[in-house]
Amino acid sequence: MPTKNSTDSKKPPQSFRHAIRLQQSVLAGAEKRLLVWMAERTPSWIHPDHLTIFGFLAQLMTGVSYAFARSSQLGLTGAIVFLILNWFGDSMDGTLARVRQRQRPRYGFYVDHMLDSIGAVALMGGLAFSGYMNPAIAMGLLVMFLLLSIQSYLSTYALGEFRMSFWSLGPTELRLFLILGNLAAYRWPMLVKDRHLFDLGGAVGIAGMSVVLVWFTARNIIRLYDQERLC
Repeated sequence: MPTKNSTDSKKPPQSFRHAIRLQQSVLAGAEKRLLVWMAERTPSWIHPDHLTIFGFLAQLMTGVSYAFARSSQLGLTGAIVFLILNWFGDSMDGTLARVRQRQRPRYGFYVDHMLDSIGAVALMGGLAFSGYMNPAIAMGLLVMFLLLSIQSYLSTYALGEFRMSFWSLGPTELRLFLILGNLAAYRWPMLVKDRHLFDLGGAVGIAGMSVVLVWFTARNIIRLYDQERLC
């Protein structure tokens, strides 16, 4: 007799409510045009899953590069290269699926953002070990990133809105800030009183992400309360 699990696996997929994608970052318009242009010229043998895996591995290698930077500044160069490769894979997978009309919304949403979370742990772990950032600040950034991700995923379910940027800043802008930080660290790795440049940037990032988290969480709570008033 079939087991319960095998029976459940044969059930037809549930209907999927498409969430509104909110991408309002500074570079969103130009980035979208570039990604569509590249997707239209991507060889047919390259599939979105290939790009997802490519972007994930590049993010893991970004963390490895930061860890290597503890012993050599070449690690900072490697991190820049892998951040660019991560942008390519992470941004192109969904664009390629949409251009080719080969979308798998539930699968793509789950896989892409689960791998993003794992990749963020690797990247911040590398920064914590790099010697360029205090481990406590790196972990604080990771916690705030994961909390913002949870907020975004919950609002996708509860409000039907998937927010990909906050106050004109999205993943691409954050990668650019990291790249600029790497370049600056070559010249000014330390600031005053033995404080690392990345510590200052990380502290500003934690403060900014905390404000964003409180703002959007409070706003969404008010919206949901108004939509589901009991009296």
